[in-house]
Amino acid sequence: MREHEVVVDAAGRPSAILYPDVFNVAVPFIDRHLAEGWGGKTAIVFDDTGETVSYGQLAERVNRCGNLLWTLAGESGGRVLLVVKDCPEFFYLFWGAIKAGLVPVPLNTLLRAGDYRHIIEDSGCAGLVYSPEYRGEVAQALAGASHQPTFVLCAEGPDSATGLAGMMDESSAVLAPAPASPDSECFWLYSSGSTGRPKGAVHRQRDIVTTCVRYAADTLGVTGDDVCFSAAKLFFAYGLGNAMTFPLWAGATAVLSGQRPAPEMTFGVMERRRPTLFFGVPTLYAAQLWALDENPAYLDCLASLRCCVSAGEALPADLFRRWRERAGTLILDGIGSTEALHIFISNTAADCRPGTSGRPVPGYEARIVDEAGQPVTPPSSGNDGEVGRLFIRGDSTAVRYWNNPERTAETMTGGGWLNTGDTYYQDADGYYVYCGRSDDMLKVGGIWCSPVEIEGRLIEHPQVLEAAVVGRADADQLIKPEAFVVLKNASDAGDALADELLEHCKTGLARYKYPRWVNFVEDLPKTATGKVQRYRLRSG
Repeated sequence: MREHEVVVDAAGRPSAILYPDVFNVAVPFIDRHLAEGWGGKTAIVFDDTGETVSYGQLAERVNRCGNLLWTLAGESGGRVLLVVKDCPEFFYLFWGAIKAGLVPVPLNTLLRAGDYRHIIEDSGCAGLVYSPEYRGEVAQALAGASHQPTFVLCAEGPDSATGLAGMMDESSAVLAPAPASPDSECFWLYSSGSTGRPKGAVHRQRDIVTTCVRYAADTLGVTGDDVCFSAAKLFFAYGLGNAMTFPLWAGATAVLSGQRPAPEMTFGVMERRRPTLFFGVPTLYAAQLWALDENPAYLDCLASLRCCVSAGEALPADLFRRWRERAGTLILDGIGSTEALHIFISNTAADCRPGTSGRPVPGYEARIVDEAGQPVTPPSSGNDGEVGRLFIRGDSTAVRYWNNPERTAETMTGGGWLNTGDTYYQDADGYYVYCGRSDDMLKVGGIWCSPVEIEGRLIEHPQVLEAAVVGRADADQLIKPEAFVVLKNASDAGDALADELLEHCKTGLARYKYPRWVNFVEDLPKTATGKVQRYRLRSG
């Protein structure tokens, strides 16, 4: 058998992925392109500098970087932390480590020294590589850490004579892939820390292939003709697929930028690089729509897009509708997680229901259970199903959290099922509807209430840009919804608008769901992946 084999059914859809006993995932993602004659095709465009990297150059630099990391680490299976912005060096480090038999661990570049120190100590890393922008936080973390990595290296720009580039030039361009199996440990991703300290999810060699076959190819239809641009960064599971593994799998082109993904930045990249696929989060799509209202000329930047994708938080139906009206493209909303590596329930171009996460991606199973772990009542006779916690099962899920058996037992449950921690129900037609994180659900008047539903109603108001809803005890110590609202124009804030928003909710929702309090704020606390940190609003 070659490096892998995808078995298809009579309809031409993947039914199984077969692997040889010896399998290093760098081979199908890096080496395969040379064997198939794609060496001269552009793999990466780095928008910040205009640098382009061909598939042939990528393969050579992966080999050089892998040899360098192996020499520095001196141990098989050693973890290499990557505090690296979106740039070509990220690719060299990630795939070079895997091909050499090391374990890359991309980290959130927006963390502070305390979290980096925790991860350095928790991982027992052999090495750490960082972009110059993060030198201060990394140095502070290292200074206070009880564990010290064997090597620390600065990833300079491609023309630098020092740091990563200079040392790679001195390393061999030939590297045989380290022996591994499909189920061997391959890379880690630390959770975004939306509910506490980051946890290291341990992924296998086969996990990336699963997401590429099941979602990128079969669900999204990524091909070698696509140009992929992701506002979500590479350190995040969503961005890792969008901006690196999906284009590499298909032989497409990845557009990278290390800049903060504001509307002006994303429109500028689209104008220069003409992507066909754009991957964002609901917060960004809302901000882009606001920017389009302010500057309609931005609309020309979207002309090359054939499709957009959203994840990270539920995409409100109103945002979907407004984007389709203005941009002329669908936004395919879905849900994924660090633990599952990418999207496992999704809308598709052929089957799209606004306001829902869609249906399970082929190859994944989903079930909704109650507090006792029993299946809830499913939809029937035109009625929605009951609300419960979402569990999923598929071949891309992490095998454990590193050094955290208690959370592993809670999340990676028996039979291969993953407890997502999300609350869902199926509507009358079987589409999955997101209600919020299980910890965010409210019980108002003895009835479960989804903060996401209230937030969706709030942002339908023309003066609202973003909204978040949490529970707050009233004078009788009963939990009621409290709203935090970001306006398009902050000067509109006032009692009159607050009353208008309350009335807006009362007329569009079951009456008990309206917010009892409205707070106007400049912004909402979020993780680097765009998820609202409601626990920070609850804690004040």
